[in-house]
Amino acid sequence: MPAIEHKLNVTEEEVPEHIRRLAKEQGECQSSKGQTIEQFRSYIIERNECQPHRNDDKYLEKFLRARYWKIENSYKLLCSYYKFREHNKSYYEKVRPLDLRHVGESDILTVTPYRDQHGHRILIYRFGLWRPNRVTVDDIFRATIILQELGSLEPISQIVGGVGIFDLKDLGFEHLLHLSPSVAQKMIALLVTSMPIRTSALHIVNQNWVFNAAFKIFKPFLNAAMREKLYIHGSDMSSLHNHINPEHLPKRYGGLHEDYSYTLWLDMLKEQCSSNNVQKDMEQLGFIFD
Repeated sequence: MPAIEHKLNVTEEEVPEHIRRLAKEQGECQSSKGQTIEQFRSYIIERNECQPHRNDDKYLEKFLRARYWKIENSYKLLCSYYKFREHNKSYYEKVRPLDLRHVGESDILTVTPYRDQHGHRILIYRFGLWRPNRVTVDDIFRATIILQELGSLEPISQIVGGVGIFDLKDLGFEHLLHLSPSVAQKMIALLVTSMPIRTSALHIVNQNWVFNAAFKIFKPFLNAAMREKLYIHGSDMSSLHNHINPEHLPKRYGGLHEDYSYTLWLDMLKEQCSSNNVQKDMEQLGFIFD
């Protein structure tokens, strides 16, 4: 395997030609893009239901891409995003991403530094490793939001979205006690309804009897479209491979890659963010890097 680098692809120049063609199929038109963004900006001002902290072209574009350049749907997403932020200020304001190393060291979640055959990064949760007495639910949300916000800065990810794997091996009753309807609603908001990056599919693997109880908590918050993107594989990795090529999966799921810790993304933030606009973008959201 070639060396894997933890690096954000934040420039439009890094978008491959086949992803550009996909963007065009989704409604992105280079000749009228500026006009559509201006219409979206005017729509936000006229409706005045939310006040985004930025309204420059680059920022608004990711909301339009997330909803296939449909202005009304993009506006609903924008408002949902700011409503979530308003109701969960502690996930953003004065949060120090580099202080979440304990979450990474627990191996509860990570995002692959590589992409699958469709260009998706893969968000992986291993909830069976979660020790609630060491890592709080809120810290899991904070860590997830940091990954989502970073992903939303990448034009490739804005266009193709991402996919999630929920590995439920060793999920137990002690975990179920912390999965309230409120927690379920927030998780769905992050993965489905309230972030400017689409979740193209959610894959459940290695589920046990606890999954049935947990799924009853989550199910009411899944809309019909999201249920169609939910795939339950059990321990059959060949079923997962029908969706994600093994070349783009960790070895534990029948793939070729090693596991890559969340902490490696934190190292990237520490080393690379000061050299580009990523840190500035994150600081505008309330995160602190000093």
